[in-house]
This record gives sequence, C-alpha cells and structure tokens, in this order.
Amino acid sequence: MNGNPYPPTGYPPNRRRSVAPFVLLVVSIGLLLVSAMRFGQNAFSAATPEASPRPVAARGDLAEDEKSTIALFEHCSPSVVYVSPIAHAVRRTIFGYTDAGMVELGTGSGFIWDKQGHVVTNYHVIQEAEGAYVTLPDNTRYQAEIIGIWPDNDIAVLQIDAPQDKLQPISIGTSGDLKVGQKVFAIGNPYGLDFTFTSGIVSALNREIKAVTGDVISGVIQTDAAINPGNSGGPLIDSAGRLIGINTAIFSQSGSSAGIGFAVPVDTVNTVVPQLISHGRVVRPGLGVNIASDAISQRLRLSGVLIMSVSAGSGAEMAGLRPTEQTREGISLGDVILAVDGEDTPTNKSLLKTLQNHEVGDTVKLTINRNGERLEVPVTLQAVDEHPSVMHRKR
Repeated sequence: MNGNPYPPTGYPPNRRRSVAPFVLLVVSIGLLLVSAMRFGQNAFSAATPEASPRPVAARGDLAEDEKSTIALFEHCSPSVVYVSPIAHAVRRTIFGYTDAGMVELGTGSGFIWDKQGHVVTNYHVIQEAEGAYVTLPDNTRYQAEIIGIWPDNDIAVLQIDAPQDKLQPISIGTSGDLKVGQKVFAIGNPYGLDFTFTSGIVSALNREIKAVTGDVISGVIQTDAAINPGNSGGPLIDSAGRLIGINTAIFSQSGSSAGIGFAVPVDTVNTVVPQLISHGRVVRPGLGVNIASDAISQRLRLSGVLIMSVSAGSGAEMAGLRPTEQTREGISLGDVILAVDGEDTPTNKSLLKTLQNHEVGDTVKLTINRNGERLEVPVTLQAVDEHPSVMHRKR
C-alpha cells in the first residue's frame, strides 16, 4: 500500500460523486432557458404584426417664398468661393530652422468680382498670409496672388488664373437705399462647412465697427443672418441676388453667432476694389493739410479741427489756408476747420468721414475760424494717403 487514501484519479470519492447532480442541474436550466426563449419569440410574433414602410404623402408645390429662396441660392452660390490663406512655415530641426513649405493658416470666404479672376475677401482673412488657395464651387482649386489690401475697410483683392467659363461674377447692388427689416442672405464657409446659406433681415444701418488697424469702419450693415467664423469675406446679398455687403464681423460672447453680424457696405466695396485692382492702393481725397489731434484741440478749447501745416502745391495752399506757426511772440494758431459743405466737423474723425464722401478733384466749401473770424473758403480736393498696400503684385 502506497499511503494514498484516494483512488488513482487523485480526486476524493465524495467530490467525484457530486459531479452528476451538478451536470443535471445545468442541463435543466438550459432546457428552461430554451423553452422560455421559444415562448417569448412565439409571444412576440403573435403580438407584433408584420410592418412595412408607410406610403409617402404627396407634398405638393413648394411655397412661393421657398421657391424664390432656392432660386436665389442657385443663382448666387456659383459666385462664392472658399479661401484658404497660406504662408511659409518654419520647422526646427537638430541642424537649425528650415523652410517646411507652404501651409494653410485657416479658412474664409470670398466672391468672384470679375471674369479676370479677381476675388474679393476680408483683409483679416489673409492678414498673415503670403498667398491663398481659392476653391471654386466645382471644387477646382487655384493658387491666388494677393493683388491689393485696404486694412482700413477690411478689404482685400486676390487673383486666380482660372478659365473664364468657370468664373461667375456676383451681381452688384447698392447699400445706400437699404431699409431696416428687409430680407438679406449670407453665403459662406462657417467652420469650413462650404457653401452654407443663411437668411435674416437688416437689423440696423450705419453701425460703426473697428477694423484690424483700429480705425473705424462707418456705414456698416447689422444683420441677424447667422454669421460664424469662416463666413468672413463672404457676400451678404439682397432678395434680388445682388451684393450689398461683405460679411466681416460678429458680436458674440462665445465666438459663435449670436444674431448680431456686421457687413461692410457694398458702396464702400465698389469704391475700394477698383482702386486696388488698378493701383494696388486706395487713393483718398484730402485737403493737403496736416491736422492736430483731437486732444490738442480740446486742450486749446477749439470747436473744430486745427490745421498744423499745409502741403506745398496742395489745394489747401492754393486756397490760402493758414498753418500753425512758431513766431517770436509764441505760437500762432492756424485756421480751424469748422464744417465741410455745411456739415459740422468737430473732430478729426468727422472731417475724414465727410471727405470720404467726395472724390479727388471735387471742390468743397470749408467753413473756417481764422483768428476769431468765420470764413468760407473753396478748396479742391487732391489725392492723399496713397498708402501702398500691395504684398505681391503681378505685372
């Protein structure tokens, strides 16, 4: 006897005898489960009738306003493009910094201006860029050259070399006769979602917003049409399918549309864009004078704009306007501009805004204060502030 009390299997006798009842229990439970499943299936089949798709109800014609909105989008969307600004990226390696090639900086919108491939967008869309890619509605993509920029009104002009049959210029309207409450529509690429169409109304007119330069853009259109990041540079159109503004900014605490969007008026666009195309800069009318800051005028308790100096050969010099001069007795204040064509100009901003309503070569009537005497002087406006705005220009 080897001292092992168990049989050769190595298991205690009582454990081997307990296996059979356990197996019987498992089998019984399995049979019960199968029966229950079959009963459930039979009960479900008996309780649930056969189902099929319901017949589609006839819709009938679309409402007239729906038809007109659809037609508007189909007419205008071929003029809207996707703008991707690009610039050279620098990559750091163990050997120093190397050019990593052109990379996309973001997304924006724009629209086709003419058959020569000029595309209009916001300046802030391509502000940091050396160029851009422009994607047309048929998904063809072209590298664009920056032709001209005018940051003061947040406007930029690009150009692509695309076949003319692919280019559908947008129809141009006017912003001078807009009414609060009239319908407007926006097309753009918010968050990169191309050719998004939103609608709303003109919420207010003649708003003022700050451009990226800090200057004020006047006459801005306020709308509740949904405008989000990526809409910038896209068109705001009226119910006739005409451009009435460039979607430029939103007022929002979260960065998303809050129903308050702003568009640069088309009357400004239609003045600036041709100059950018022709000259690469904006030629603005001016008097040919340098003026004191509002702070200086306020300290001197002046109610207008003080002339500090007069440019040689300018319309101001020919009209006999007097500058501020240093004399032996002290400072002799120059003429103070009180009004232009009867419109009061108490600040620099008001003077510049009034002059922007004229063109180079126009003659305006200045009301001035000269040593306490009120005079009216005619002055012919000249081209001033010809700031070059060309980053890259093709000739």
